[in-house]
Amino acid sequence: MSAAEEILDVVDEQDRVVGQAPRGEVYARGLIHRCVFVRVRDAEGRFFVHRRTPTKLVFPSMYDMFVGGVVGAGESYDEAALREAEEELGVRGLPRPEHLFTFLYDSAGVAGKWWSAVYEVRCDLPVNPQAEEVAWHAFLTEEELAGRLGDWAWVPDGLAAHERLREHLGR
Repeated sequence: MSAAEEILDVVDEQDRVVGQAPRGEVYARGLIHRCVFVRVRDAEGRFFVHRRTPTKLVFPSMYDMFVGGVVGAGESYDEAALREAEEELGVRGLPRPEHLFTFLYDSAGVAGKWWSAVYEVRCDLPVNPQAEEVAWHAFLTEEELAGRLGDWAWVPDGLAAHERLREHLGR
């Protein structure tokens, strides 16, 4: 099954499930759906940063400071956060990511709106990122990440999650 054929829960403005549809249809029609964003830190406290592959349906070839993706039909945010983090990092046995907050993101016409659950996890395992998802990766210090915010083309939903996370943490 292709990514566009994956079945997602369609939700309303209150994050209640109102139906299901293939991902491609959800994006094309701008239907509200669910996503997870997982901020990954290594043992030294550095952040996992990557560039998405050019084959991604949304925001191809852009940089991201989160791993994650869509929540599948019938899947919980918590289940999706762990699944997506392990898949994208190419690891098994991560601790369960900690949920920090959830917000409704509006892509301003790119692919509609999506509920965005933001998590954090520590990964002490050697990573082997999924080649279909990750074109390049590195662990960056907070200073290195901040220095690249204005220089690199970042996914807009990840930037929104990053800004809200900084507010959430009071920074």
